[in-house]
Formats: sequence, C-alpha cells, structure tokens
Amino acid sequence: MSAPRFAAIGLDHSHIFGQVGALLAGGAELVAFHASLPEQAGGFARAFPRARRVADEREILEDPSIAIVTSAAIPADRAGLAIRALRHGKDVLMDKPGATTLAQVEELRRVQRETGRIFSVFFSERHENRATVKAAELVRGGAIGDVLQVLGLGPHRANPSARPPWFFERERYGGILCDIASHQVDQFLWFAGAEDAEIRSSLVANYGHPEFPGLEDYGEIHLRAGRVHGLARVDWFTPDALPTWGDGRLFVLGTEGYVEVRKYCDLGGRTGGDHLFLVDGKEMRRIDCAQVPLPFAPRFLADVRDRTETAMPQAHTFRVCEIAVRAQAQAERLGHLAGGVS
Repeated sequence: MSAPRFAAIGLDHSHIFGQVGALLAGGAELVAFHASLPEQAGGFARAFPRARRVADEREILEDPSIAIVTSAAIPADRAGLAIRALRHGKDVLMDKPGATTLAQVEELRRVQRETGRIFSVFFSERHENRATVKAAELVRGGAIGDVLQVLGLGPHRANPSARPPWFFERERYGGILCDIASHQVDQFLWFAGAEDAEIRSSLVANYGHPEFPGLEDYGEIHLRAGRVHGLARVDWFTPDALPTWGDGRLFVLGTEGYVEVRKYCDLGGRTGGDHLFLVDGKEMRRIDCAQVPLPFAPRFLADVRDRTETAMPQAHTFRVCEIAVRAQAQAERLGHLAGGVS
C-alpha cells in the first residue's frame, strides 16, 4: 500500500516542523505546502526540499490525492482552516490549540460528525516525549496504584523580540490557558483515564510584561475527575540560564507510588531530556526512555487508512479543546490584566 500523502497549510508556528517530522517518521509522504509569508516558506523549503510550494491553499484542498492536512497557523485561524479541510475530505492534524472559542469547538464537532473525517491535535508534550509515553504505560499498567493527582508544569521562555505580533494579541493566540495549558488538560484526562473533567478554578495574569497588555504570562487550572485531582501551571518566565526553552514536568501521584517526568532537562545534572523517575513500595529508580517508541504518528496514519481511533479518541480531542477554552473564558484575571499588580 502506498504511503499516505499529506500537505502543510499555515506555517506560523515552528511546531509545524515537529508535526511534519512525526508524520514523515510514521511513513507518510509530504508533497506540498502553503505559506502566507516568504520567510516561512524559505525555512520550510530548506527543511523539506521535496515538497512543492503552492500559491493558494485550494491547490491542496482540491487535490484528491492528498489525504491529510497538517497546520500550525495562527491559533485563532486554525479551526476555520480545519473546517475547510474536513469539508474537502481531508483528515486534519492541527497544532495546539485546536480552537480558541467555544463556537469554534462546536462548529468543528458538527463538521467532523458530518464529514466523518479525523480532526486531531498534536499534543507534543505527550505525543513527542518518550518519557511521557513510558509514564502513561506504567501508570495504566498499575505501577503506582490508583491515580489520585496529576500535576503538570508548562514553563516557557518568552523571548519577546523574536515573537510575531500575533503572539501578544489575546484574541489571536487564544490566551495562555487555551494555548499552552491544553497540553496539561490533555495529560490530565489521559493519565486519569477520564472522559471529562470539572474545572474547579482557573486564573490568568500578566505579572511581568506590562508593555504587552495583551499577553498573559502566567496561568493556573484546577481540575477534578471523580477522585482524581489535577493542577496545571503555565508561564512565560523561564530564566535565561536554563539550557532549554522550559523545564516542563509531569507528576502523577498514585495510591502506591508516583512518577515524575522531567521532559526537556534535568536540574540534577543529567544531559538531554526524557527523564522518568518511578518511586513505589520497593525502589526508587530512573528509567531510561531513549528507546521508547513514539506511537502517535503511526497510529494516526493507521486511523487514516482504517477509519479507526487508535491514536487518540475523537471525543478526547474535542473535550480537551473545550475544557481549555472554558477554563480560559472563566479565568480570574490578575496582575496588569486587572488594572494593577495584585
């Protein structure tokens, strides 16, 4: 069977390189791309020279040989693009967040049901992190007993001088909880084994960037699903001395132990990322995740071929989008967002 053909539309965020790389590693063929800005097109073409650049997205959408569209467009534009692709019979793999408003989430749900195509979001903190994949395997296998709490930390480096204008425009990037914390919502539901969650509280703030009034540089969400509690903290305060863009971490507490994932660096001195630690009633150990396979892309491509949901259930994708958007919409606003630091 020939490799599924895919194309990229919307190169506004560098996450597109990870999405394309994952699909290529899974066995798909990149054939075309559309970029709105010349500088985006140049970098993408150098990275993927076999893909042809098209002047109009319709050349991709109306090509029946292209099965998949992947995108990292400006967040507020992603849902509209996904809907156009779904209506043209394409399956979609979108960067997070998949939507920035509840109206977008509902329209995506409706069109996905009508078309029967796949709408998926590439939650790279889980799908592209080997230690997180292994942690999920251990937790679901009962290594720490029953899950009680999932704590996710998503710090990022702001680097304002290198950011495009939309990065500072709340309506375009969707807000810090809708955007970054969608990762933590995804991981909470996945590790809790839950289909839905109650938002107990949420807040957003601008504490350190008053010169950018549209930027939210800090956010929290408190979730609950049955007796499993979830806490998420996301921010744009990664200091310059850290050797990577953020010290992302995941802690899962169970009745018989806990796991910790240090996703991108280890302050304890070990090099690289994908650090996984397990503590139970018998031992405390670090687990080498270097050879852990990343199953998402192969499963996604199998779903495209077989019309199944093995990579990520469709209902899960929409629930993550909805919870993140709702948490954003109801968040308490603090710091410079409230008219003064508090």
